Amino acid sequence: MATAGRAVTARRTRPAPRPPEGTPAPAELARQARAVLADAARIARWAAADHDLGTTPLGVGAQERAAAALGLTMDGVRAGWDRARLAGLVELHGDTVRPGWRLRAWDRDDMAVLRGWVALFDAWSLIHPAPGDVAPAAVAEVVEAVPQVLSLLQLSAGPVLTPALLDLLQQRVAELREERCEVPYGAPPEPPTGSGTEEAPVAALLDWALEGLSAVGALTLEHGQATLTPLGNWAVWVKLEQICVAAQSPAGNIEQSAEDMLRGCARLTPGPARAEYRAWLAARTVSSAVGELLTVARGEDALLRGLAFEALRVVGAPAETEIRAAAAEPSLRPYALLWLAEHEGADPEDAADVLTREEATWLWVDTAAAVADHGEPQLLLRHLDSAVQGTVPALLEAVRAGGHPRTVQVLVALAAAHPDPALAKAVRRAAFQVHTGGV
Repeated sequence: MATAGRAVTARRTRPAPRPPEGTPAPAELARQARAVLADAARIARWAAADHDLGTTPLGVGAQERAAAALGLTMDGVRAGWDRARLAGLVELHGDTVRPGWRLRAWDRDDMAVLRGWVALFDAWSLIHPAPGDVAPAAVAEVVEAVPQVLSLLQLSAGPVLTPALLDLLQQRVAELREERCEVPYGAPPEPPTGSGTEEAPVAALLDWALEGLSAVGALTLEHGQATLTPLGNWAVWVKLEQICVAAQSPAGNIEQSAEDMLRGCARLTPGPARAEYRAWLAARTVSSAVGELLTVARGEDALLRGLAFEALRVVGAPAETEIRAAAAEPSLRPYALLWLAEHEGADPEDAADVLTREEATWLWVDTAAAVADHGEPQLLLRHLDSAVQGTVPALLEAVRAGGHPRTVQVLVALAAAHPDPALAKAVRRAAFQVHTGGV
């Protein structure tokens, strides 16, 4: 146990990387990010005011209207629209375009701007399409290897010649293939990494990657060499910091699935649990993490449903789109509405006011199911006091009408735990009536 304790302490105390020397202040970085995304923000504001855009990508009519209104070419409109979507400046809800949360915060929140730019930076390979004559597998390998190129650029703290970047990229691609054991046993050795058939496509893909990163403002290209911009330098540091945060997982659940991670957090108090959520999230992309957590929330375990939304609170604003969509699902709706209310500034103690009595009752039953499955009988009795109905008979009437799939089990557990024989009998009768479909 002592050895395990020391290992945990070591993970907790590993220092995060410091920002590179000379990194501009966040306000200056945000100014640069706003410049990179200036056309995207203009198009996003125009799109938010136009009520006839249809589905994405923009139709020709919408492109023409935007070009005329903003003084842009059609190509400029298409490029700006793609950037606006990738940076979270606009969101599509069915056929309706709405301002993204980052657009609403664009002029007042520097960190929202920087997060939007990082989202664009992460999507560089979508901004600049890959050469059509190169196999998709080769493109994927280079995309996976590009972080090594960026790390070299940051460590060099200045221009790096393209041949040096090509040599590193070829080495990393070869390592990735070896890690996947793509060479069959007994097969003849492949030509050296720098020889003909591989060098040409990797060199072409390096040019593509550098152009894509330049297009999003992460680096500059000049005289056969590449240099990270201040934004690119900061983005690489952010990625390194995320890796270090992930390495500081207090409970060691980083490599676990969302379900196993949440089960591991069920025994933690809120503070350590949030630290674990942050570490787990830092090791994943936002979209995959949110998707995993919502998948768990759709399961049968009510405790994990509640914990999943606690983890989603740590995700914050980037999860808003998916949670708004989840509000259409009956089993997730109360949790999603509470999340959205808190996200929009409501006090957690007052957030429940956004729920109807039916939604509040459904949430009460769901939480009671979690307590019945994982807690002590006394907790279930205390939970009884949190119902919005003022009396047990009123609660029973609402619960019976609510249609929660765990209603019978919750009522049976409550009857078994309640010390008042008369009330326990009434609760058992209600459970029987729900079970048999009686009145």
